[in-house]
Amino acid sequence: MRSYLDFEKPIAELESKVEELRELAQRDGSVSITEELTRLEQKADQALKDLYLTLTPWQKTLVARHPGRPHALDYIGALLEDFTPLAGDRVFGEDEAIVGGFGRFRGESVCILGHERGNTTELRIRHNFGMARPEGYRKAVRLMETAQRFDIPVISLVDTAGAYPGIGAEERGQAEAIARSTDCSLGLGVPNIAVIIGEGGSGGAIAIATASRVLMLEHAIYSVISPEGAASILWRDTAKAQEAATSMKITAQDLMRFGVIDQIVPEPVGGAHRDTGAAIARVGDAVEEALRGFAGLGADEVRRLRREKFLAVGRAL
Repeated sequence: MRSYLDFEKPIAELESKVEELRELAQRDGSVSITEELTRLEQKADQALKDLYLTLTPWQKTLVARHPGRPHALDYIGALLEDFTPLAGDRVFGEDEAIVGGFGRFRGESVCILGHERGNTTELRIRHNFGMARPEGYRKAVRLMETAQRFDIPVISLVDTAGAYPGIGAEERGQAEAIARSTDCSLGLGVPNIAVIIGEGGSGGAIAIATASRVLMLEHAIYSVISPEGAASILWRDTAKAQEAATSMKITAQDLMRFGVIDQIVPEPVGGAHRDTGAAIARVGDAVEEALRGFAGLGADEVRRLRREKFLAVGRAL
């Protein structure tokens, strides 16, 4: 069964009626029912399009967090061939909140890494809901440095509420691990492409998102803190999360205007969770195009372009 968000209730009612008519049409087969079914399907499709053209920042936040959205392993499984996962940071241990390894993307060798949230309760717990500990970011550094050694481009899939804030993570140097991962991303001599596929939260996202090109799905969000966190700090009231989401300018459209991201990847009507195959294919096309733009460039030129890109953020306003 399809999972609907609260603001999608009118769509849920229409699509429920469509399903009822479909079942009736299969049993009856009369022309009048078929015509009514066609009319209702068109009405539901148009209502969905209209709704998603006018989403508020808070509604986009809910879409970005939808449990049915494709996650990092979904993209890896669909876009890469001969994928070989690598585990461990060679310092403390393995962190499954960040997955990564090497494979072939449309015929070319790539290093890929990303936050994995998990699709079931068991997997969400196993992957810690995509909130990485220090060993996850040190694993990311290990993967990026290996890619650099063999002149292989890096693809990052960003989808986290933020780095894990537990006591153990802090004791093992969470802030230092995030800083080193960010520094490694910025200093790579190979092109790296980051894609915000869901929620890009705080330093936990920036650690692998400081890339040559930053792409973002149409209904994803990217911010220094969650709307709930901002509301708690500013108003001491998490109920003001909707107001915070609007004020923080966390949508792809706002961030494109500020120069924080380089490209918006359109999602299927109704969000990536409605047609995961199409969403993944669009991301693949965008990543391929972005990588093509760095073909033939040397390490110094790649670093120079990345440096200029981040120094220019916000200057156009």
